[in-house]
Amino acid sequence: MSKILLVEDDTEICGWLEDWFKQENFVFESAHNGEDALQLMGQFDFDVIILDWGLPDITGIEVCRRYRSNGGEAPVLFLTGKGDIDDKEQGLDSGADDYLTKPFDVRELAARVRSLLRRPKQILPVELTINGVALDLKTRVVREGTNNLRLMPKECALLEFLMRHPNTIYSSKALLDAVWRSDSDSSEDTVRTCMRTLRLKLQKLGRDDLIKTILGSGYIIELPKA
Repeated sequence: MSKILLVEDDTEICGWLEDWFKQENFVFESAHNGEDALQLMGQFDFDVIILDWGLPDITGIEVCRRYRSNGGEAPVLFLTGKGDIDDKEQGLDSGADDYLTKPFDVRELAARVRSLLRRPKQILPVELTINGVALDLKTRVVREGTNNLRLMPKECALLEFLMRHPNTIYSSKALLDAVWRSDSDSSEDTVRTCMRTLRLKLQKLGRDDLIKTILGSGYIIELPKA
């Protein structure tokens, strides 16, 4: 069952699209402004994102750009009243995959969504390497030179997230939302405990310096300066 996120400030459009998509057996979620949408995009995985341009806080263009810059990969379809070719060019260049102007027929929107769902998902690398440390995502093995050890699933997910987002400080709360998003009983203490066990394992590899703590802010993996 595919999961759809609609980002639209018109509650009437949200209402009838929600009814229609649910009748078609989609899992449907909506946000009415850009900041709420970005929060949902950062916490949950969606199969398709339908995005309005004219949101009340930040533009859909900015939402799309931030989503892509943060590594978001779900197909994005702009649904907007802006129909000029310059607008379409700007929307697609911001990282969108498709563009539909209002007014629209829900059958065309549905056909475009189905088309996006048929596209093969981007193949992500199964091994990440940063600062001489390699992480095999299939086996959960972390390696430094000829030394290696296996991580627990959450340790691997935590290290993967930080490796995919280097040079950015993440608080325990941010990591909780990103890595433990489906675990409602977890807390920031859970993150700190997992970080301690992960660092102990990295210490066994002689790489306890990989993840740095920024006092009062959070955790970061820093790339070497050019």
